[in-house]
Amino acid sequence: MRYDVVVIGSGFGGLICAQLLSRAGKRVLVVERQSQPGGCLQSYQRDGMAFDTGFHYVGGLGDGQRLHRIFSHLGLMRLPWHRLDADGFDQVTIGHHTYAFAEGYSRFVDTLATSFPDEREALQRYVRMLQQSEQVPFGSSDVYQFYGMNAYHYLKNTFKDPLLINVLSGTSLKMELRRETLPFFTFAHGNSSYIQSSWRLKGSGSLIVRALTDEIRANGGEIVTQTEVEELLERNGRLAAVRCRDGRVYEGLLFISDIHPVQTFEMVRESALLKGIFRRRIHAMENSFGMFTASLVLKPEMLRYFNHNKFVYLKPNVWTFHEDLGGVGGVMVSCRVPEEGDYARQVDLLTPMPWDYCKRWEQTVVNRRGEDYVAMKEMVAGKCIRLAEQVIPGLSGMIEKCYTSTPLTYRDYNRTPNGSAYGVRKDCRNLLMTMLSPRTPIPGLLLTGQNVMLHGLEGVAMTALQTCAEVLGNEYVEKIFKE
Repeated sequence: MRYDVVVIGSGFGGLICAQLLSRAGKRVLVVERQSQPGGCLQSYQRDGMAFDTGFHYVGGLGDGQRLHRIFSHLGLMRLPWHRLDADGFDQVTIGHHTYAFAEGYSRFVDTLATSFPDEREALQRYVRMLQQSEQVPFGSSDVYQFYGMNAYHYLKNTFKDPLLINVLSGTSLKMELRRETLPFFTFAHGNSSYIQSSWRLKGSGSLIVRALTDEIRANGGEIVTQTEVEELLERNGRLAAVRCRDGRVYEGLLFISDIHPVQTFEMVRESALLKGIFRRRIHAMENSFGMFTASLVLKPEMLRYFNHNKFVYLKPNVWTFHEDLGGVGGVMVSCRVPEEGDYARQVDLLTPMPWDYCKRWEQTVVNRRGEDYVAMKEMVAGKCIRLAEQVIPGLSGMIEKCYTSTPLTYRDYNRTPNGSAYGVRKDCRNLLMTMLSPRTPIPGLLLTGQNVMLHGLEGVAMTALQTCAEVLGNEYVEKIFKE
């Protein structure tokens, strides 16, 4: 059967493309190797509880804000979104001091200026720069002005107090902080929308997946799971079909890959269109580090729900703590909104885990990694819990069960190279080598997802719109933002 659009992979970006293109009247097929769609938005079940794999909170869902417009168009604002505390949606603890991030740019400045009065003017310049980055049309050439700016250098040149630099960077476990490479545009988009407004779902990320897949099917689209694409087939100077591991072949007029670029182009085995220099460029791309997660189930009525995220650091070394492979120097503490009542039952602890930490087990598969791997996970989970106890005293005594995952988990379930949490590492020093366009050298093949432009729900949503604009035109995307 021949389709208008075949989407390879069903992460958030792939599902957005499938939903929008099927709504536009295209005959769409989504092909997913896992048993359920969703990528890192999937949740898993343990003892009747749902646990998220990659989604914890999102910014910019207030009326008139950018992600609100996108999510309204996608039908996602109907979900049970829960707004975090306006007085401190994020709280950063460094040593024995805690600093609150308040909602709204002016309140954000006023709150931090109480601790850093000499930096008020610098904080005002900082939020003006965040606002400017938000206003730049995504996909325009002006974006590269912010991408070419080094985030760490900008902070060093703007603020005199090194502690404030660490505080402002302290909520950035939702990106890879690297002093040499991180573009300011990535840093700005990982912080700005959350200052506008921050939200959690009352429920798991699978609610987002279900909303998108239901509409895809309602629009006549098809989703096949447990079907792995093995080869991309060219004919007459363009991509024409995909061949799956089970032997099925799906033909299409257009193909959108939501999987990693390395894996995408490795499936193009015979090509008259891909040059060796392009293949070498793709293989030379580095991946951002992965995450270790300890998902805690708490005993009933032990911990009251807290309506913010806690970021805890042993020392003011937010940009470098992950380089110490022997310890846990920082952790994000995220609390699931209770289904009922005031007490939390689920808390996630997250900390960066570079691939070098997992390398000795890279030839293993899930549930067959050995006792030393289990011991390593228990050790890291224990360190995360002890660090979190700085802001939640007695946490270890509240725990009923603990489930853990490492970058190896993400690699094996989602085929993410090195278990990368944020996709391809963008390098402000070498944008041409690390930035990808939705377009590829092969006519009929487009890219989407976190490896292209930006990661996170907002970044992936905006990238997916750019991918769809290649099919439906820029006017289509502009209309969404004007709605």
